[in-house]
Amino acid sequence: DARDAPRGILHSRLTIPVRSGPLTLLYPKWIPGEHGPSGPISDLVGLKLRANGRELSWRRDPLDLYSFHCEIPAGAQTLEVSLDFLSPAGTSGFSAGASTTPHLAVLSWNQLLLYPSGRSAASWTYEPRLRLPEGWQFGSALRVVQQNGAEVEFAPVSLETLVDSPLIAGRHFRQISLGEADGRQHSIAMVADEETALELKPDAEAGLRRLIQEAGALFGSRHYNRYTFLLTLSDHVAHFGLEHHESSDNRMAADVLTGNRAGASLGALLPHEYVHSWNGKYRRPEGLVTENFDQPMNTAMLWVYEGLTSYWGYVLAARSGLWSAEEFRGRIAQRAAALDHRVGRTWRPLEDTAVSAQFLYYARPGWNDWRRGTDFYDEAALIWLETDILLREKSNGRYSLDEFARRFYGGGSSGPAVIPYRFQDIVSTLAEMVPFDWEGFLTERLRSTAPRAPLGGIEGGGWRLVYREMPPGGSRSGSDDSQAADLEFSLGISVNREGVIRSVIPGQPADRAGIAPEMKVVAVNGRKYTAAGIRQAIQEARHSPQPIELLIENREYYQTYRLDYHAGERYPALERDTSRADLLSEILRPLTR
Repeated sequence: DARDAPRGILHSRLTIPVRSGPLTLLYPKWIPGEHGPSGPISDLVGLKLRANGRELSWRRDPLDLYSFHCEIPAGAQTLEVSLDFLSPAGTSGFSAGASTTPHLAVLSWNQLLLYPSGRSAASWTYEPRLRLPEGWQFGSALRVVQQNGAEVEFAPVSLETLVDSPLIAGRHFRQISLGEADGRQHSIAMVADEETALELKPDAEAGLRRLIQEAGALFGSRHYNRYTFLLTLSDHVAHFGLEHHESSDNRMAADVLTGNRAGASLGALLPHEYVHSWNGKYRRPEGLVTENFDQPMNTAMLWVYEGLTSYWGYVLAARSGLWSAEEFRGRIAQRAAALDHRVGRTWRPLEDTAVSAQFLYYARPGWNDWRRGTDFYDEAALIWLETDILLREKSNGRYSLDEFARRFYGGGSSGPAVIPYRFQDIVSTLAEMVPFDWEGFLTERLRSTAPRAPLGGIEGGGWRLVYREMPPGGSRSGSDDSQAADLEFSLGISVNREGVIRSVIPGQPADRAGIAPEMKVVAVNGRKYTAAGIRQAIQEARHSPQPIELLIENREYYQTYRLDYHAGERYPALERDTSRADLLSEILRPLTR
C-alpha cells in the first residue's frame, strides 16, 4: 500500500502458507547489485504476526538481526504479516537511500517483505499487489494481470524475480516505446516531480534506440523477454543506477532531460546498467550467485562484473551516439588521470578493492585517493581497454573484445537466466581467440601496487594522457554560480560549492601545505573564496614567486596555508600519438551502421 508514499511511508501485508511449529522469517540482507549487506532493516517498523485470528509473539535472532523467530500454533494454515517501511530523506546510498517525494516513489520489493528460511529465493512464489495514490501511474518489468483504478495485481513470480523487478510510480509519469529488437519490446518509463522534466528530446531518444541495436550486435543475443529503462528524475532521491534482468533502476537529477546535454547525461548511466543484463545478471561471477538474500557474497570478481561493464558502457555510449568520440576520450582521460594520482594504489591492489567492496561503497570521501574506494569500476575499465587493444594487435585485427562478448555472453537468446563463471573461464575464452599468457597478464594487474595507472590501452590505442590549461570541451568545472572547483591535478584538491574541501591528493601542493579534507576555504589571497577567484590565483601564480594563500576554517579555528605552486591549471585530455594506429577510434565504430 503506497498511498502514504508522499510522506515517505510504505505499508505491506503478506499472507504466507505455513504449518504448525517453529518458523524463521528473514528480511533480505544481501541485495543483488549492491554487493553488500545493505538491506535497510533499521527502517522496518510496525512488524506484527497473526495466525488463527490472534497475534503471535516474535523474537529477533541475537546474532543474525535480519532473522525473526516465531511459533505457528496447531491448525494454522496461513500466517498474516504486516510491516511498514520508512523511506529516508537523505539522498546518499543506493536503494536504501531516499526513494520517495510528495509526487513519486521507487519501490524496491526487498524492503517490503519477509520470506521463510530454508528454501531458495527461486523456489518461493509471490503474488504481488499494489495500491497507489489516486492519479499516480507506474512502470515496472512485472506483468500486470489486472488493474482497477489505483489497485494493481501482477502475475505471480518467484521471490528472486520479485526482488529483481523494482517499480517506479508517480503523479507525473511517461512511458515511451523504444521499439522491438530480436522479438523483444523495449521502453523507457519516466517519473518526475514536475511534468516539464519528462520531455525526452528526439536526439536522446534516437540514441537510446541505437543503444538497443548496438548492444544486440555486440553480444549477439538477449537474455530477457522485454526490457524497461526505469528513470526517476528528482533532486530529492538518491542518484545511482541498479541493474536487473529485465529493467534498470536509474535515478538522476531533475533537469537531466531539459538541458542541452540530455543524451550525454543518459549515456553516463543507462548503457552501463543495460550492459549488466548480460554481464552481471546473465553471466555472473560464481561468488555472487547465492540461493538466498541471507548468504554472504564473494565480491572478488567485481573487476569483471563492474569493470568490464564500465568499459562496454563507455563504448556503447559512443557507438550509439549518446556520446561523441571526444566525450568518450574525455571520460577515459579523467578516469586515467585520477588513477594515475591515486596514492592508495601503492598499498591496496585492485583485487582488494573488489574484495572490500561491501565497506568501501560506504566509506567517507575524505582521503579517498589514499584509502582507495570502489575504483574497480575505473581501473578495470582501463585494463579491459588494454585487453581489447592486445586482442586486436596480436590477431592483426581478426579478434577484439567484441568477439569475446559474443562468445562469453551469447549462447542464444533466452529469458532471464544465470550462468556462473570463474576467473579461469575468462582466461580460457581469451586464449581460444589469441594464445597469450592472459592469466599472468590479468593477475599482475589485479595484484600490482605500482604507483602508475595501467595506461597501456590508451597508449596502445594510439593516444597519450596529457594535461592542458582547459578541460576537453573548453568548460572548466566550477562555475561562478556553483562555486565548486575540481583542482586535483594542480593544487591537489576538490572543493564543493560551499567551499568545503572534498578531497586532498597525498603528495600534491595542498597536502604538502598541511590541508586536509573537510576543511573549508574561506578566502584566497585575502579575498572571499569563489571558484573563479581560486582559478585566477592559480593563473597569477604562474608569473609570480609568491605562494597562493588560502585562509582555511578547520572546525572553529582559522589558519592561513601557503601553497608553493606555479604550474597553472591542469586538466587531463587524450592527445593523438600519430606514431601508432588509431585503434581507439576503431573501437568506437558502430557495429550496426
